[in-house]
Amino acid sequence: MATTLSDIVESSEPTKVASGFVFTEGPLWHSDGTLTFVDIRRSQIIRLGTDGKTEIIRESSGESNGMTFDKQGRVVICEMVNRRLTRMENNTYTVVADKVDGKRLNRPNDVIGKSDGSLYFTNPGRERLEPADVDLDTNNVLRVKPDGTVDVIIPQFDYPNGLAFSPDEKILYVANTRPDKFIMAYDVNADGTVSNGRHFADMSSEEAGVPDGMKVDVEGRVYCTGPGGCWVFEPSGELIGIIKLPEYPANCGWGGPDNKTMYFTANTSVFSMRMKTAGTKIPKA
Repeated sequence: MATTLSDIVESSEPTKVASGFVFTEGPLWHSDGTLTFVDIRRSQIIRLGTDGKTEIIRESSGESNGMTFDKQGRVVICEMVNRRLTRMENNTYTVVADKVDGKRLNRPNDVIGKSDGSLYFTNPGRERLEPADVDLDTNNVLRVKPDGTVDVIIPQFDYPNGLAFSPDEKILYVANTRPDKFIMAYDVNADGTVSNGRHFADMSSEEAGVPDGMKVDVEGRVYCTGPGGCWVFEPSGELIGIIKLPEYPANCGWGGPDNKTMYFTANTSVFSMRMKTAGTKIPKA
């Protein structure tokens, strides 16, 4: 019997947990019950407290976007305008990566931590830079190794955006935002490189939104925000359905003590919904 959205989603309706922003992104739930996210257009990083109140914890963040935890539980941030990855510790921001092979990054978009201590991140936006500021020949997907060195994992990708690992970290999924809307899947080799790139799912639609942030549940289902809502796929790539939200979402993130609450950053707001299946945990989440 085919899986349906009712087998996955527990909430009858999304709950708005924060609003009044311009373009929210990068949801990251913390074990103390707080949620951090960004308002890209205002270049702010924001914390949603357990009391439901929000506070700005960083201004002028360089259009921060995707965030993740590293193996030590520290927050790692993609700063698009600053063209770098940084690590947040208290009120200090340390550069994790700003170059590869001596060349400046494009506009790092999203990042995910792997259990071996490495960080994988998408590096699109070459075409949005001034020609004189472009160092790299392509948009690509990169890795920061545990020793801090940066290497190229996928040397050419049209416009890589969200990314996620399968529960066993043997598959890397990467969303392509434009010109075509789809998700690619890659086998992750023992040394952390990837191979056997293949088309996983098509997300073509006339509705507002593009393939963007991604997460995976413990059953291996892929959740990708995109046109009209959050698309949910079987591990085979078959579309189960689209979770509809009041505003189209740009990213999603697991949270809650049981990791069954999905948070959606959607334009001016942040929404939450309860799921029946837990999400995979980022290292030290």
